[in-house]
Amino acid sequence: MAPPKVYKNFINGEWVESVSGRTFENANPADRNDLVGIFQKSNSQDVENAIAAAKDAFKSWRLVPPPKRGEIIYRAARLLVERKEEYSQLMTREMGKILIETRGDVQEAIDMTFYMAGEGRRLFGQTTTSELPNKFAMTARSPMGVCTLITPWNFPMAIPSWKTMPALICGNTVVMKPATDTPVSMLNLVRVLEEAGIPRGVVNYVTGGGGEVGDRLMMHDDVKAVSFTGSTEIGRKVSEACSHNFKHCCLEMGGKNCIIVMDDANLDLAVEGALWGGFGTTGQRCTAASRVACHKDVYKEFVDRFVERARALKVGNGLDPTVQMGPCINQAQLKTVEEYVEIGKNEGAKLLCGGTRLTSGDYDRGWFHAPTIFGDCHPKMRVSQEEIFGPVVSVIPFSNLEEAIEINNGVVYGLSSSIYTRNVNRAFEAMRDLDTGIVYVNAPTIGAETHLPFGGTKQTGNGHREAAVTALDFYSEWKTVYVDYSDRLQRAQIDA
Repeated sequence: MAPPKVYKNFINGEWVESVSGRTFENANPADRNDLVGIFQKSNSQDVENAIAAAKDAFKSWRLVPPPKRGEIIYRAARLLVERKEEYSQLMTREMGKILIETRGDVQEAIDMTFYMAGEGRRLFGQTTTSELPNKFAMTARSPMGVCTLITPWNFPMAIPSWKTMPALICGNTVVMKPATDTPVSMLNLVRVLEEAGIPRGVVNYVTGGGGEVGDRLMMHDDVKAVSFTGSTEIGRKVSEACSHNFKHCCLEMGGKNCIIVMDDANLDLAVEGALWGGFGTTGQRCTAASRVACHKDVYKEFVDRFVERARALKVGNGLDPTVQMGPCINQAQLKTVEEYVEIGKNEGAKLLCGGTRLTSGDYDRGWFHAPTIFGDCHPKMRVSQEEIFGPVVSVIPFSNLEEAIEINNGVVYGLSSSIYTRNVNRAFEAMRDLDTGIVYVNAPTIGAETHLPFGGTKQTGNGHREAAVTALDFYSEWKTVYVDYSDRLQRAQIDA
């Protein structure tokens, strides 16, 4: 066998080894014998070098006209289109999710990159009237400086694109850190930006652990903004690290999302939605439908169909086009899933299917768990309240819409929610009362589009949104400009 490929950091326009001299291995979670590559185990000096390069590059990048920035980003999008299949195959190897999902991940990066390229000609401000004569007033966006981007492993190219492209189009420079489980997909995003002509130092990429690399990226005084996607526990630490000098901080964190199935729902459609929402990406999505609240009048029929479909899912290596669900990302995540299965049993939830690790045959080389459904769950059970991030769904019975909305809202998170109903009045009542940043009607809790805001309420986030034009508000500062051409002193409010 050929030796595994060694990948390097990207700092100041050069691919360089870590000054630490250390590396780590990245293996396929579906087959630990498949070594995807060897990556740099960076230290604080690597971070210092990357931030210094980004700070220096900001001086000139901020002055590049936004349409010209957009042309570079557009070229990067074209390269992603050309390499979509190559990058999808590699993502499945490093992350585990099935090929149709990794193709969707790369496509989302393509969509976001094209979208933000266009924003180079639409970084609109406002002009408005003044309350005083012979005075002009307007607003304009200004870039901030160095932004650090810390991303998760479940969408290893899509989520980095959400952060990188709006930051760049606004005129900022970036230092990017991928999750240690999925470093190659972000590297491929950096590579297309390099080939598209991004100037030296504008984009920097360092790999390594959250303690040595991530902490320094958050706390460095030359960093003006931090964007983080991950767990609420770590997000709280990011917020605290940013608070000491009031730097911008965007947090996208956990979710405990719910599908509501009403008694008038199209049950075939609802089962399909619950299956995709609960077990897509092996349940390893912040938007995963890890809860289903089902009306008592259709509960048995829905559960019977849902369990039958879940049992039939083919689990395996995502490179196999017949496989429908891949592995957990690593051993620790698999262990977490196993622990929550035991918690559910001990709480009195009824195990309807799954509940075990898969170990026979080829399963023994990866981190596989059977699709698992608990029935007759109480809304306050831990399996109904806490984010598991695995292929485990809790089904909760309810009697009316008011109770269903209470179940949906009765968790600390507020990312995504869904209702299946044919009653337009119920649909609009749910849209109004579901306390989440995203609401779906007759669709599962996953499937966000790049031209609409993404984010949630409560402990899911800190109020910012990713994607769409709303992302520009995080990566830029509003500047209000007054031009007085009266040739005399005018005092606002006093002379108005």
